[in-house]
Amino acid sequence: MSFARREYRFFSEIDLSVVNPGSYVNGVWKEGCSWAAASLNPADNETIAWVRESSLEDYEEGIQACRKAAKLWMKTPVRKRCEIVRQIGDALRAKIHLLGRLVSLEVGKILLEGIREVQDVIDMCDYAAGLSEKLNLNGSVIREGDCLYFPNNQHMRLEFLFQWVLLLLTFCACLLQVWNPLGVVGVITPFNFPCAVLGRNACLALVTGNCVVWKGSRTTPLVTIAMTKLVAGVLKSNNLPGAIFTSFCGSPQIGQAIAEDKRIPLVSFTGTSKVGLMVQQRVNDRFGKCLLELSGNNAITVMDDADILLAVDSVMINAVGTAGQCRTTCRRLLLHESIYEEVLDRLLHEYRCVAVGDPLNTGTLLGPLRTRDLQRNFQQVIHRIKSQGGKILAGGSAPKCRGNFVRPTIVEISPNANVVKEELFAPVLYVFKFQTFQEAIKINNSISQGSSNSIFTRKPKVIYEWIRSLGSDCGIDHVIGVATIGFWGGRKATRGLRAARSDSWEQYVRRTTCTINYGYESLF
Repeated sequence: MSFARREYRFFSEIDLSVVNPGSYVNGVWKEGCSWAAASLNPADNETIAWVRESSLEDYEEGIQACRKAAKLWMKTPVRKRCEIVRQIGDALRAKIHLLGRLVSLEVGKILLEGIREVQDVIDMCDYAAGLSEKLNLNGSVIREGDCLYFPNNQHMRLEFLFQWVLLLLTFCACLLQVWNPLGVVGVITPFNFPCAVLGRNACLALVTGNCVVWKGSRTTPLVTIAMTKLVAGVLKSNNLPGAIFTSFCGSPQIGQAIAEDKRIPLVSFTGTSKVGLMVQQRVNDRFGKCLLELSGNNAITVMDDADILLAVDSVMINAVGTAGQCRTTCRRLLLHESIYEEVLDRLLHEYRCVAVGDPLNTGTLLGPLRTRDLQRNFQQVIHRIKSQGGKILAGGSAPKCRGNFVRPTIVEISPNANVVKEELFAPVLYVFKFQTFQEAIKINNSISQGSSNSIFTRKPKVIYEWIRSLGSDCGIDHVIGVATIGFWGGRKATRGLRAARSDSWEQYVRRTTCTINYGYESLF
């Protein structure tokens, strides 16, 4: 069979067919279920290609093979593992525009964002491959002879305090800590970043000696298959078992199986807080480890001394260019009363000029939402906004067409309205007016979700208050004006792993601490 539409014919260059097997198990592609599910183009809701989804039998076969391969992969030298990940990055570079086009086509994000997502994976491959000199997986001596060495990490110092007291009793002891692979890491990824989230987890998991079991989003199976074929090709060219990287396309049953499987010590999940809570409960029930990156309801605060043109440009990219389908999309805009009217007027002008259409077309800033359900949810939320006193300043409707398009929307509403506190995967921007900096912080922190927030200011005093304990309480903070800074943590329900943090690799290993007495006297 050949593709009916010319724009799909590039699929042959990334090894995709009209009908594709959806399970990569033990180095072999399996047909899975007897029936095939359609991957739909959100721009017109027509079928792009078909995928035979995975069954629970495929999953069981895959996890058994993956655990067997883990015994080999764990013993592979760190430098070799880093080299494999580097080769994966090189393979992505060679096809970045093709894969970016596929992401744009299947997700609905504009082409620039699709290419940037693939670049995100490449960057993570480079970062992980460069850890070969840093990873000390063979162990480090904390005390040797008469000297005691503490790690630089403050949280680790307390952990070794008790051992330190014991070691003071003798000069013939040392403290050794060794990092060992977990074995198998499960990764469950969302539709809005079908390959970037995989990269942030899989690259670090692989270099630290773990095999990966990946369950991609059911609505973006072609990206899952294309990425898997690329990784599988690198493993094959290095004469390594394909089971080191196992992937599945299918129903939520596969994700549930990963969460409940005691053979998978660590599960990384990215998605909604509701589903994330269920994943965490299932993993906790078996005393497993869980990494969560969940909902966002992010804000941009513009102070009276801000660069207004820069702020408006940033809002347009953050609120519109992502189609609202990003955890770090700007959904709330806080404007100082002295610049409120000027910023709002500029935004309304820009919103009227937004090019809405096919995400693959040059000049398009807003593509379609991924599914028809998301479009219907947008329309329902607009009704709720009006019922809660909101005023639609721009947009607020969905054009009548075959695709899942909506018009970018600006809403004036109270920050205390219930609808404002919900995460909406659509380009709806709520605008609020504030008088003082403390009022802005209160509005900023008034929601339960928050992945990244930004503030536009030139005042150092405001910057430091923003990033300190009584300032913004989200995960990633950006200050735009005299500097740009970011940190991970936060008090929100969204906190989790920051993939490029210097110690992120420690999430994918288990640390064994051993006190060695090489003398003849007891430590007790």
